Amino acid sequence: MMGPAHSLSGAAAWLLVGAVTYSLDRPMPWPVLLVGALICAGAALAPDLDHKSATISRAFGPFSKWLCVVIERLSCAVYKATRKSGDPSRAGGHRTLTHTWLWAVAVGAGFSALAVLGGRWAVLGILFVHLVLAVEGLLWRAARVSSDVLVWLLGATSAWILAGVLDRPGNGADWLFTGAGQEYLWLGLPIVLGSLVHNVGDSITVSGCPILWPIPVGSRRWYPLGPPKPVRFKAGSWVELKILMPGFMLTGALSGLWALGFAG
Repeated sequence: MMGPAHSLSGAAAWLLVGAVTYSLDRPMPWPVLLVGALICAGAALAPDLDHKSATISRAFGPFSKWLCVVIERLSCAVYKATRKSGDPSRAGGHRTLTHTWLWAVAVGAGFSALAVLGGRWAVLGILFVHLVLAVEGLLWRAARVSSDVLVWLLGATSAWILAGVLDRPGNGADWLFTGAGQEYLWLGLPIVLGSLVHNVGDSITVSGCPILWPIPVGSRRWYPLGPPKPVRFKAGSWVELKILMPGFMLTGALSGLWALGFAG
């Protein structure tokens, strides 16, 4: 799928989680619902770090372009080193390492550890990165015609404000993990979810997605998981634009209302 659809699916997924937790009498504080949805929307772009033309490659100027090149080469090397006899040879690394469950979990765990060990500035950095990505994905038309600096300023300002809101008692810094020193440990969860939702979205397109790696499937370690090929679609096709994106928006809106107690 394309960047806007990935971001919408990520936001909708976190809002759906919020609706589920509300139904289980463990409601999210509204700042957690909001911040988590924005982080998940941004994280849903991150697996495309292995593609130099992806939305994320433009998000942070030359640095993100350079990082995409590095990640693509790393992904290609891992693919070549771990492929089995049934995996085809390939020259690039797109839709390999960063499109797996293991990568999603590792990145989410890394960000959770950074949030706990790095303190306020680490939390601000995590929020800034993912809010910039959320703007690039959810407001992509405006972001395309705006200066990168304006998008970064919006991300930085929003990160500062939202971190201040979360820090207030009862607003969610210690949501789910309430032990001493575990504030913001939950920040890795929307990052994991966003990455996994991205992979599921890619799996229903023509090429499929090797979500299960490194678990082998028959003679393939990089098995492109997906539904039967007749029901798959091309990224950016009318299925994505006319059916999936409106569906994500509707699901997110209804889930958000439920999570806040307005639809129960």
